[in-house]
Amino acid sequence: MKLLKTITTLALCFLAYSPLNAQQPDYKLVWKENFRGRSINEKYWSKIPRGGSDWNRHMSAHPSLYEVKQGTARLYGRVNEGIAPEDTARYITGGIFTKGKKTLTYGKVEIKARLQGARGAWPAIWMLPENGKWPDGGEIDIMERLNHDSIAYQTVHSYYTFVLKEKKNPRPGGIGRIDPDGYNIYAVEILPDSIVFSINGRHTLTYPRIETDKKGQYPFGTPYYLLIDMQIEGSWVGKANPAEYPVRMEVDWVKFYELKE
Repeated sequence: MKLLKTITTLALCFLAYSPLNAQQPDYKLVWKENFRGRSINEKYWSKIPRGGSDWNRHMSAHPSLYEVKQGTARLYGRVNEGIAPEDTARYITGGIFTKGKKTLTYGKVEIKARLQGARGAWPAIWMLPENGKWPDGGEIDIMERLNHDSIAYQTVHSYYTFVLKEKKNPRPGGIGRIDPDGYNIYAVEILPDSIVFSINGRHTLTYPRIETDKKGQYPFGTPYYLLIDMQIEGSWVGKANPAEYPVRMEVDWVKFYELKE
């Protein structure tokens, strides 16, 4: 009888401290983008300009890369064969961001998107700080998909992970299964003590704030903007196969939730 009481007490203690019973964050929906118009809404979005990095070296404002149709935003990656003759880039890609227009500090971001696969295709949904240089200001990768993969990568970057190369304490990235041909919901929760990722409502990774004397472990907690872009080639994804292009990503909706105090 005494043993039974002890087991019962331990079980109750376990349930009391189980993560399933932990208090969940309270959010308020503050913005929803349904892409109901005929073009990208410039009140919230801008086209991403070209840069010198792997991810943005093919970005282009060419209209063939952007489409709003049937309630979805469509971003394309194309082989530049006579599409933009004045552009010397072999590939051109479309990307949009909310920089200077819509940000979130603490809260939750959800995006419902469908990704068309191709060799060398590297679609991404991610966040950067409105102010602050990289990598000190941090980066939150809500979704990166390579080629025809049936998984997506979710990662945080910072001075701590990139410069100091701290990749185990704590682990800064994870993967989750996706429907490679259908829509998936990618999400991140940005909290004062952790970054929490999920795909289709399934938890994939928690990156916590920890006690450390090393620089830049948790730079999150400043206004971040959202980027959604179709990328082609790079040192990570590898070379593209032109025969598999054009390729596109479709975004059904975007939601921003603020964390209630």
